[in-house]
Amino acid sequence: VARLHEYQGKALLRAQGLAVPEGHVVSSAAEAREAARRLGGRVVLKAQVWVTGRAEKGGVLFADSPDLAAAHAEKLLELRFGSFAVTRILVERALEIDAELFVSLTIDDAAHAPVLLLDLHGGTGIEQRAAAVARLPVDVEAGVDREVDREKVRRVLDASPIGRDLHEGIIEAIEIVVKTARRYEARSLEVNPLVITADRRVVAADCRLTIDDYAVFRHPELEIEIARELDHPATRLERIAYQVEQADHRGTFYFAQLSREPAGSSAGLIGFHGAGGGGSMMSMDAVAAVGFAPANYCDTSGNPSAAKVYRAARIILAQPGLVGYFGSGSGVASQEQYHSAYGLAKAFRELDLSIPAVIRLGGNSEDRAVRILEDAGRDLPGRVEGYKKDNPPALVADRFAELVAEAGGATWSTRPRSVPGFVGAGYHFPIHDGTVWIDHDHCDPQTTRFVIEHGNGLLAEKDGLPVLAVSEADVASRDSDLVALEVECHLANKPVVFVDLPIRGLDDDEVP
Repeated sequence: VARLHEYQGKALLRAQGLAVPEGHVVSSAAEAREAARRLGGRVVLKAQVWVTGRAEKGGVLFADSPDLAAAHAEKLLELRFGSFAVTRILVERALEIDAELFVSLTIDDAAHAPVLLLDLHGGTGIEQRAAAVARLPVDVEAGVDREVDREKVRRVLDASPIGRDLHEGIIEAIEIVVKTARRYEARSLEVNPLVITADRRVVAADCRLTIDDYAVFRHPELEIEIARELDHPATRLERIAYQVEQADHRGTFYFAQLSREPAGSSAGLIGFHGAGGGGSMMSMDAVAAVGFAPANYCDTSGNPSAAKVYRAARIILAQPGLVGYFGSGSGVASQEQYHSAYGLAKAFRELDLSIPAVIRLGGNSEDRAVRILEDAGRDLPGRVEGYKKDNPPALVADRFAELVAEAGGATWSTRPRSVPGFVGAGYHFPIHDGTVWIDHDHCDPQTTRFVIEHGNGLLAEKDGLPVLAVSEADVASRDSDLVALEVECHLANKPVVFVDLPIRGLDDDEVP
């Protein structure tokens, strides 16, 4: 899911008509002082970080003067909550509160429907009062607009000490919460607390909002950079990987960077590349058991294209200091492993891989996949070995440890990809997010026949040279066949085909 900060969620609620405290987002002590001066009177300063229990952790402070607000801001901007540093503070006019409620619209995965959670006591400790929270099913289409749904909310409010004259205002606020969640396709929208002020207003004093990651592309106005719930601010490589995933939905691609500090007696940092969640977790356990610390977690599964696996490998190898590349997944996934083998082989060759790589390619076409990978990696500086599903992750991890030891402590230095000289001039045609180049100058009759025979029907001979035999629309998504052709040409010592698949953020000097 994608999370929004409190101030962002409140802006959405305010736009829908729900009152929120007057406030300003600041990023310095001077700005906090000015915000407090403009608001006047007592203010509250809240660190804008994706954690719960900010008040207990020192992330919420009150100030009765602009100078004190500036001093508090300096303290807050020095805080870290886990991996999150405080860079923004919400300065709001403090409220005089008579009553608090807890309101949350969330998705009940078991019921496949939204549910409204309502508690008559908001604020901290809601987890301990879970049994007292009312759960009211919400109609997907009508929300709580129907009288029957409003009556359910009224019955809950009737059990509270809140005056009946305020009930309709609270119900209207709840309707806005539900409508806002629906409009932005939220997984959850929590207002805790929804307060009744001393001057009898209904105000959202806090807000936590998460958006379904599959809906993010429909809401560019939210300016969500990456729809991942990470335990740290998104890194450069995580942002690059997310854009790769969004541009190619053939199979899945998940990439997250982990600690860059090897723990204790770690044998070193490694690039980890899994396929399938359960098998990947088992494989990470196996490689950790022999002393390695994964620099990242990566999963390409669901029958990904060769281009997607290639880009995943490139991103993994954009991490310096690795002692090896370890790939292993479930071994039973219904995906053609040779696509992954060709993608890995292309990435390893372009980067002239100089550290050991052990890849377990168990599953469909595993024999072919292992042959491709090992043949393509035979002339690389780093040892490349392929394994099948009958080779358990623990055995493969042991072999990986042996190869790393044999490498004598060599570590990976990041480098630009190698691009052949014929790229940029001569015969070419576009594919999805890339370009295919064919070196006609070195296509003798034998090479032309080889290219056409291994082109899977995409190429034909014209004037003795291989050219596109289908429309550009038909070839656009055939990168797996074309990456396979490139690798097979290299194996046959006929390197006349290059599938140019630049990655924005890594190859920016090459991307228009």
